[in-house]
Amino acid sequence: MSVAILGGGPAGATFAGLLAQRGLKPVLFADEKAPDLLVGESLIPAIVPILQRLGVEERVAEMATLKPGVSFVHPKAEKDLDFTFDPVSGVLPTYAYNVPRPAFDGLLSDRAAELGVTKVRHRAKVVKAGDERLELTPDSLAAAPSFEGRQPDWLIYASGRNRLFSRTLNLPSKEGPRRDIAYFAHFEGCHHPKALGQVIITRLEHGWSWRIPLPDGRMSIGVVLDRSAAEALGATSEDRLVAAIQRDPYLSEAVASAKRVSSVKSYANYQLVSEQAFGPGWVQLGDAYGFVDPMLSPGLFMAMKSASILADIFIRYPDGPPLRALRGYQRKFDDWLEAWTELIELFYDGRIFSLQAAGEKIMQMHSNPVALLLQRHMNSHIACMAAGAWTTRAYSRHLLQFSSKHLIWGVDPPEEMAIA
Repeated sequence: MSVAILGGGPAGATFAGLLAQRGLKPVLFADEKAPDLLVGESLIPAIVPILQRLGVEERVAEMATLKPGVSFVHPKAEKDLDFTFDPVSGVLPTYAYNVPRPAFDGLLSDRAAELGVTKVRHRAKVVKAGDERLELTPDSLAAAPSFEGRQPDWLIYASGRNRLFSRTLNLPSKEGPRRDIAYFAHFEGCHHPKALGQVIITRLEHGWSWRIPLPDGRMSIGVVLDRSAAEALGATSEDRLVAAIQRDPYLSEAVASAKRVSSVKSYANYQLVSEQAFGPGWVQLGDAYGFVDPMLSPGLFMAMKSASILADIFIRYPDGPPLRALRGYQRKFDDWLEAWTELIELFYDGRIFSLQAAGEKIMQMHSNPVALLLQRHMNSHIACMAAGAWTTRAYSRHLLQFSSKHLIWGVDPPEEMAIA
């Protein structure tokens, strides 16, 4: 079975490396032209087992900042919502990493080569070769001599949201409700009021922001804004990031004595999921199939998780996976995307903040072991879902949906806590 992987980022490199570990030798097409900054610098604990499987966790740890958890800062909340990953003990590692993305991506690509993957420096292109079939173009096929002029049995698309396969085949997709855009840069000398490595997410007037502590004293600061609100802040990406930081007291305090040490990058946060993950001789991985939202950092995890799910299928069926196995792959992918969407929506529509406030009020009124146990139970499930441990677990999903509907009273309603 011959396999061509289009895209050398985390999804493609992970898939290639896992196949190579089991004796399959795919060809990885990657032009290796990456910007100096990439969104997705904050990992979640569920990625760590995949790093361990690839044999790279120690090397990732050397280039990264240890991430103990995430804090959510809401200007209308009485207290911050501070989560650690301790509740996932026994299920997942109780930590994650914040990584410089270009170096992280390069490490995964290098690991694939170490494991025997053939890398081709070429941006592969495809053409339609039937109703739902795809083939490499002649120049792309020629760029990989190991194929000896024969089309590979499988084409795996893992080149992010360029969506080459979907565009070529005119595949339908489903769009989410938000049309945000992000602006971010790296700073040095920032004030960080939380534990070392703790990521901070702050609700802004028209969106939200992230603060991700990175190695060497750097801080990734980004704002995610509605497009119309962003346009009102200035003409350029730099103008908009500077204005957004100046308008928010938390961000302006963080950079009061800081220095920006990178250019400002923009990133279109569109929510888009294709309706078809596979076809005859081809499969889509990661963002190429579906992207939910940068809130809670699920994107990089889903890229590597989908790669590991698909790799297990190809390893199980070395002569090529049957349709039933690929249908199972898409069902699992869709379930993950749906679960992340549900969880993230609790933050956007304000229910998670109102639920936390209601829990605090109950504790003030009824400070007893039962109330304390209930609050700890709720916080543990939120933390475990955000860590990637119980994100798709039916009980956890139902618990949050039920609690956010029936256990919010005597506090600001969710619509007043929502992220616009």
